[in-house]
Amino acid sequence: MRGSSRIPAAAIAAVALVAAAPPPEPVTPRAVLATAPAGDWAPIAPEDLLLIDLEGGVRVAIALAPAFAPVHIANIRTLARAGWFDGLAIDRVDDGYVTQWGDIDGTKPLPAGVTKPAPAEYERPDRGLAVSPLPFRDAFALRVGYVGPFAVGAEGGQAWLAHCYGSVGSGRDGNPDTGTGAELYAVIGHSPRQLDRNIAGVGRVVEGMPYLTALPRGTGEMGFYAKPAERTRIVREVIAADLPAAERPAYQYLRPDSASFAAWLRVKANRRDDFYLRPAGAVDLCGALPPVRRAAAAP
Repeated sequence: MRGSSRIPAAAIAAVALVAAAPPPEPVTPRAVLATAPAGDWAPIAPEDLLLIDLEGGVRVAIALAPAFAPVHIANIRTLARAGWFDGLAIDRVDDGYVTQWGDIDGTKPLPAGVTKPAPAEYERPDRGLAVSPLPFRDAFALRVGYVGPFAVGAEGGQAWLAHCYGSVGSGRDGNPDTGTGAELYAVIGHSPRQLDRNIAGVGRVVEGMPYLTALPRGTGEMGFYAKPAERTRIVREVIAADLPAAERPAYQYLRPDSASFAAWLRVKANRRDDFYLRPAGAVDLCGALPPVRRAAAAP
C-alpha cells in the first residue's frame, strides 16, 4: 500500500534481538590485561632480578633498576654472588612503613668489590630517559610517569624512583651516609613519597609482597625486632642469571609505552563498571604501577 507506515517484519525481528541481547560487559583493568598482546609485555632481565629465599620456603623476587642506582645495584650483585646475605635476617617490620633486612649489627665484613661509600644515587639526569608520562597531577614532582616497571618522578632536569608500595631502597644512617645495598627495605604501607630523592631506590618487589606485609610487627624502636628469635632468616639471596635456566623464574611487565598500558591506565582512572557511581578521572602514580606477571621460563 502506497504511503504505508508498516515496519517490515525483518526490522521488527532485528530490533527484538537487540533488545533481548545482554548489555556489553564493562571494560575492567583485568579485562584489558587479559587481551593485551604478547608484544605489549617485556621481560625482566635475569641479571636484574634478585631472588630472596626465606625460611619456610618463601621466595621474594625484586626487579632491580640499574639505570637509577648503578653503584648500589653493582654492590647488591656482588653481595648476593658472595653469599653475603645468606644467614642474615629480616630484622625490621615497621607497621605501615617498611620491611627491612640485612646485617642489623653492621659487623659482618663486606666482601671485596663492594663500593663504600657509594655515591648518593638519589636522582639522576633525565636526559635520555624515556618516561611514559602519567597525565595527572602529583604532589611530589612536576612530572611523573613510568620507566620499565618502575614509577618515576622528574623535574629540574633530574629523575628518580618514587617510593611506592613494594618499592625497594638501600637503607642508610643519617647524612652523609648513603648506604651500600647491604641493608635493604621494601615499602609495605602507604607510599612514603617524602623519601623520594633522599634514599637510593634500587628496585621493586614483583613477587612476595603478601608475605612481607603479613610478618609480625617489630616491637622495638622504629619497628626493629627486640629479640633475635623474632627475625626471619634469609636462606639465600641470588641473582636469577646465576641459576640454571630450568630453575630461573621469569617475569614480564606491561610496557608503559604500549597501547595496552594506555588502555589499562584509562580504565584505572575512569572505572565505569557496576560498582562505581562517579569515575575519579585520575589515578595516583603509585596506584597504577605497570602490572607484572609470571612468564614461561626460557627454554
